[in-house]
Amino acid sequence: MGRPVALGFRVKSGFAVAVVVSGSAASPVALARRIVALSDPGVEETKQPYHDGFGTAQEDRKEIARLTKIIQRCASRSIADLLADDVFDDGACRGAGLVVGSVIDPAAVGNPHIRAHANEGRLFRTVLEEGLRGHGIACSVVVEKTLGAQALKTLGRSDGQIRKTVGALGSGLQGPWRAEEKAAATAAWMLLSRWRPKGGSMSAA
Repeated sequence: MGRPVALGFRVKSGFAVAVVVSGSAASPVALARRIVALSDPGVEETKQPYHDGFGTAQEDRKEIARLTKIIQRCASRSIADLLADDVFDDGACRGAGLVVGSVIDPAAVGNPHIRAHANEGRLFRTVLEEGLRGHGIACSVVVEKTLGAQALKTLGRSDGQIRKTVGALGSGLQGPWRAEEKAAATAAWMLLSRWRPKGGSMSAA
């Protein structure tokens, strides 16, 4: 079956920061950092499809539907490109952890501008999740403000130990190792901790 590999994402508006982690809960190794495009750079509006200019909500449902289709195509292509990366050659991806800013229901938000952000958060999270599941990759979603508490519970380590390990994971990778990368790496590491050998393979615990 090869080595276990997990994906972590920090989902943003129009893109996601992805980190590929392998190994075990005791000895995680970051294999790659990637930016996954969820919008079309040639269509600026796809970065914020529920906005109609700065601070103004988009009310044209046909325009939102048009932009959403473009976003879905971009996400599908970007996910396929990511999963074709050489880092997956020695082992299939066992799952993906999606770190998001919020999972609030946009319908529960009264302010139109804030509701637009909530709609975009849900849209980009959903297209990424659906795209990954289309490749047989199970997904879990965690809100960023709860990530630390969940990591403590899942990994069984102190906050300081988790921060030190996650901080060191980026040392061998090119590109920045910011809060977004660390959140994505933490989500992937948590997934690795849930797998145990069973019959010579890895299975979800």
